[in-house]
Amino acid sequence: MAESASERRSATPSSWKPEGYNDVAPYLVVPQPQRIIDFLVAVFDAVPLRRHEAEGGRLAHAEVRVGDSVVMLGDAGDGTSVPCHVHVYVADVDAVFARAVAAGGQVVQAPVKKDDPDKRGGVTDPSGAVTWWIGTQLE
Repeated sequence: MAESASERRSATPSSWKPEGYNDVAPYLVVPQPQRIIDFLVAVFDAVPLRRHEAEGGRLAHAEVRVGDSVVMLGDAGDGTSVPCHVHVYVADVDAVFARAVAAGGQVVQAPVKKDDPDKRGGVTDPSGAVTWWIGTQLE
């Protein structure tokens, strides 16, 4: 019988996942993952955690911490990837959005408050593979 969610939460976290990891982490399979890692460090002060290179120096798997979350990345290898979107909450959307543009992000939408409690803007990172939605809850 599968363990219940309450049983999983009551287990010692380090017994079934790395300490400090959330239950869910985005896994981005992209060309040139190092470009995305560099972007995340410059924009969100990401902290590199793990790195595994394959033969020939290809980045097979990497992990970085962004705030309280871990983002995992792998090299698409053949150059194909599925475009994806990731939302990140920050304390100051305008400042972080400006850092994203300064780090080579292409503006998708400048930060704006619409019909929900958030002010958010979007940039596509220099790899072109990931659109990062940056938001701050105002209400």
